[in-house]
Amino acid sequence: MLGSVMQDHDFELQRSRMVERQIRARGIADERVLDAMASVQRHEFVPTELRHEAYADHPLPIGEGQTISQPYIVAYMSAALVLRPGARVLEIGTGSGYQTAVLCAMGLEVWSVEIVPPLLERAAKTLSRLGYGAHLALGDGNAGLPQEAPFDGVLVTAAPKAIPDSLVEQLVEGGRIVIPVGEGAQDLVTAVKRGGRLEVLDRLPVRFVPLVTTAKADGRP
Repeated sequence: MLGSVMQDHDFELQRSRMVERQIRARGIADERVLDAMASVQRHEFVPTELRHEAYADHPLPIGEGQTISQPYIVAYMSAALVLRPGARVLEIGTGSGYQTAVLCAMGLEVWSVEIVPPLLERAAKTLSRLGYGAHLALGDGNAGLPQEAPFDGVLVTAAPKAIPDSLVEQLVEGGRIVIPVGEGAQDLVTAVKRGGRLEVLDRLPVRFVPLVTTAKADGRP
């Protein structure tokens, strides 16, 4: 028991350092994002053998050829949505469930789609155990969740070749999408929907795993 308490305290210190040195120091100033990153136990979302690296400044493998993103990128994407508590968010790529938990901790209502059954099952158990009430669905993220649309924001955690039209259609006018795009060289694109079209606000060079799909998606460059 004492060892467990000491380990929890160590993770808490690592999480605090992560927020201050990796996130706030790089310009993320949204206090709701910082508070969420400080509260969500990232080590619970990585494989047991990698828990000692849970708060390091890089992505980690989670199995099935997928990764949990670098903490700074999770914070950057969460802040880029610019959403208030209660807003509806569509997340494409549940993965480990960590980004999902951060969005929930920000007070957002989250729908998350995952195409890989073992990942979704594992994420569902972790999120439930830790008390995060996201709406999870198994499916092709390129299609989104039209039955639950519209959404105030869309966040995508894997890179398609182009932004799927279906995700743009499910975004409210004035809403933002944050999505890595491209093969090889990728950009993390933040865009706002205006007049039914996307207006790019920001680009950040990144490297994400490809977005897995069961069908060829339509898209826009």
